[in-house]
Amino acid sequence: MPIQDVFHYQEEFVLESGATLPGFQLAYTTYGTLNPDRSNVVWVCHALTGSSDFTDWWSELFGEGKLYDPQEWFIICANALGGCYGSTGPLSKNPKTLAPYYHAFPQLTNRDIVAAFDKLRQELALERVHTLIGGSLGGQQALEWVLQQPKVFERLVHVVSNARHSPWGVAFNESQRMAIRLDPSWGTDTPEAGAEGLKTARAIAMLSYRHYNTYAATQQEPGNSITDNFRAASYQVYQGEKLAGRFNAYSYWLLSKAMDSHNIGRDRGGLKRALAHVKTRCLFVGVNTDILFPVEEQRFLHQQVPGSSFYLIHSSYGHDGFLVECEQLAEAISNFYQEETFQEELNYERQER
Repeated sequence: MPIQDVFHYQEEFVLESGATLPGFQLAYTTYGTLNPDRSNVVWVCHALTGSSDFTDWWSELFGEGKLYDPQEWFIICANALGGCYGSTGPLSKNPKTLAPYYHAFPQLTNRDIVAAFDKLRQELALERVHTLIGGSLGGQQALEWVLQQPKVFERLVHVVSNARHSPWGVAFNESQRMAIRLDPSWGTDTPEAGAEGLKTARAIAMLSYRHYNTYAATQQEPGNSITDNFRAASYQVYQGEKLAGRFNAYSYWLLSKAMDSHNIGRDRGGLKRALAHVKTRCLFVGVNTDILFPVEEQRFLHQQVPGSSFYLIHSSYGHDGFLVECEQLAEAISNFYQEETFQEELNYERQER
């Protein structure tokens, strides 16, 4: 069974902005056992509102008899710094004031979040990682981490994500933050601040996570007589209330800002120059109906990273297809590994000749 644990970092942690945290903690989940040479590590980076429990939101990939069987792999995922599933975030107590941070929690970038992950990696003495996999926000962080620690990660599975967050993506996120900002409670320092605004924010987000065809297939009204109380309307309300019941507006705000900050070309001479330095073997995965991280973004990555692979998932679920179409994703990853094995065998035959 997956094991939950908490890593405590007790030194000052300097953020990209220059602000500091007086230490932090990361909640993390592990599943499986390290093999003798510690070469079977799979590290998972979660999406915006995910937790470290990858068996919850990517259950079709991880488990006995599945692609990543704990009998063969040691799998780990940490809840992102700034999150609300056990890691230090806005609702955590500031050790200096003994009161929750709330709005005083400093802004984070993906580079900060990845740097915190790497403190955990070092604590666990994981000198190399067989595969780093992440989707959406987690894909952004995974790509950033590969650039920060090029000698650690042997393979990257980068799913429905990008090299730099687009103006389109930033606009979606800002529209959601506008909803939170308009909530009268947002200006208060309370755990529930912005909760009503968060519901609207999530409803807005659903329009970017799904697709016209998704709603047409699942929310269409039967018959022709309805003039109010539509399924699609109640669905939006339901999704907002569902998220507000398990997340908080502070973390949503903070992590959406981290997503906006994503730009691997920052201080590296631009995107193309940064990607030319990627030595990790990469698989870039897109979803054909994704409007938030459109396929053009993954194709760009594939074109810029020498020797990389690309796989297109076909789905009517838009961006969320990466969580729904797990059979296709598993096939993509399996093919990725098989291509590597084939190339190694081919190179061996050439050497023998």
